[in-house]
Amino acid sequence: MMTTSPPRLTVLVVEDEPLIRMNAILTIEDAGYNVIEASNADEALALLETHPEIDIVFSDIEMPGSMDGLKLIHAVRERWPSVILILASGRVSPPVEAMPPDTVFFRKPYFERDLLTVLASVR
Repeated sequence: MMTTSPPRLTVLVVEDEPLIRMNAILTIEDAGYNVIEASNADEALALLETHPEIDIVFSDIEMPGSMDGLKLIHAVRERWPSVILILASGRVSPPVEAMPPDTVFFRKPYFERDLLTVLASVR
């Protein structure tokens, strides 16, 4: 009898800094997740429209475009309420009230193990 492994979760990484984005993608993929990437909030929303398999949005707060990461996660919560939200920033530390309920926030720079711990905790 074959046992099936649980489905791999899909993480949308939203980060405008290419090196930080690539490092996050490699870390998340190495941990066994599927990864989709976006460099800004507009691209992230377009990807969410076409990829219903996205389970987690991991976003920077400060980025160029029509909205920052904080506005992005509010839009995601409104349109895709089951998506898990993770925010990171090195400069901005939003108050809990400014984020949708159950949003996980952590500061940059972060260690790979910190990111993996957060991902494991929201599964």
